[in-house]
Amino acid sequence: MISHVISPSVKFKVPHALLLAFVLGFDAQTGPAAQQSDKPDLIQTFPVGRYPLGIISEGENIWVSNSGDDTVTKLRGSDGFLLGTFPVKNGPAYLAFDGSSIWVADSLSNNVTKLRASDGTLEANIKVGATPYGMAFDGANIWVTNYSDASVTKIRVSDDTVLGTFPVGQPYPKGILFDGTDIWVANSGYLTVTKLRASDGAPQGTFGAGANPSWITFDGTNVWASNLFGDNLTKLRASDGAVLGTYSVGDAPEGLAWPRRQAR
Repeated sequence: MISHVISPSVKFKVPHALLLAFVLGFDAQTGPAAQQSDKPDLIQTFPVGRYPLGIISEGENIWVSNSGDDTVTKLRGSDGFLLGTFPVKNGPAYLAFDGSSIWVADSLSNNVTKLRASDGTLEANIKVGATPYGMAFDGANIWVTNYSDASVTKIRVSDDTVLGTFPVGQPYPKGILFDGTDIWVANSGYLTVTKLRASDGAPQGTFGAGANPSWITFDGTNVWASNLFGDNLTKLRASDGAVLGTYSVGDAPEGLAWPRRQAR
């Protein structure tokens, strides 16, 4: 099932708070199944910074990038208690977690910031391409989409070395994921997603999606893309990029997540 599709309008309706009920009830990467409520429409809000954009869980806590004030907020996952707010470079967008550090794509500084997850200490600032935006972790490396360069950059997390920058061949890459073998990139300026081999960045194909695919997720077999201007989702088979279906959703879908929980 598709668990969460976010319209970009959400962040403008609540510019000083992020809706965290979904994340606190169920961590989409590693957490338990969401607890059932007798009030399914109840949503809790927790104050963060201005114009929150990216959000990630490192298993215990929630991290939020505040694009309007160049900070990252850390909240305790169990109850939303504020654990700290940490400065980063300009325009923090999306986040990744490598097992010990939080990585932040600072879109207005062409920079990636690395923070120690335990206490938010700055560990590194690393130059990447123009307008870094989306991020993914492949088990050893961080990948970041360079929105204005039509490329992705690969960074080794053990020593922060940039291993390469690879063209995706289509404009404005935003969302990015690792499927266990390959890196997938949503090319929001066109109608495609691109597949790169994670070991060396070699292109494995560019495949049709909907109008302006913005974000992508992986369900274990298939890649799903949210099509911002198509008001729909595209499902592609990860093995060969074949389109398996297109599904209508609400207006301007952008965020997308797959909950990894056991079937009952």
